[in-house]
Amino acid sequence: MLTDPDLNPVPPGDPPAELPVLAAIDAEIQRLSLAVTASELHGGLCGWLAGGGAAVREWPAKVLADDAIPAPAADTPLDELRRASAAQLADRSFGFELLLPDPQAPLVDRSGALFDWCRGFLGAFGMAVGGRPKLSEESNEALFDLAKLAAAQPQEDGDDEDEAALVEIEEFVRVAALLLHGDCVLAAEHRQRLN
Repeated sequence: MLTDPDLNPVPPGDPPAELPVLAAIDAEIQRLSLAVTASELHGGLCGWLAGGGAAVREWPAKVLADDAIPAPAADTPLDELRRASAAQLADRSFGFELLLPDPQAPLVDRSGALFDWCRGFLGAFGMAVGGRPKLSEESNEALFDLAKLAAAQPQEDGDDEDEAALVEIEEFVRVAALLLHGDCVLAAEHRQRLN
């Protein structure tokens, strides 16, 4: 078991932390003058973690491939985002959440944020996992589908069917991230325990 508090998302036995609110992450992004949305940054963090990247405090520099980005101070919204996301991905009760706008926000905002999340996830996942990761057939399909979503354009308006479809796509993305994390991180940890 890891003993470095920067690497342990949540102490053993504690329930997984909740994600900070989107507005708090937006404020940190503006303060640091980062050229990403909150959803894209969270997707990047989750992609980094799902690909086996370490849950270190200087994660924004790693995820955005910019060493000039300072590490978030302890207990700031970006540090809380790291801790909560790492804990949620490792949680076996599937409590993992995507950082997206409120369900009452316009469809164009929510669909755009979801596609941003997918773009962030794919970029950082690729950096963390490297060349040719050993993925299950299901994970390969999920990765392919995430790439299609990352290339999609937000929908301006829609009806109840479009709303229902977006909810289904969000659930797919959530499960795909967990599946990839399972293949790249949890399976590797399990293999290490067996050796």
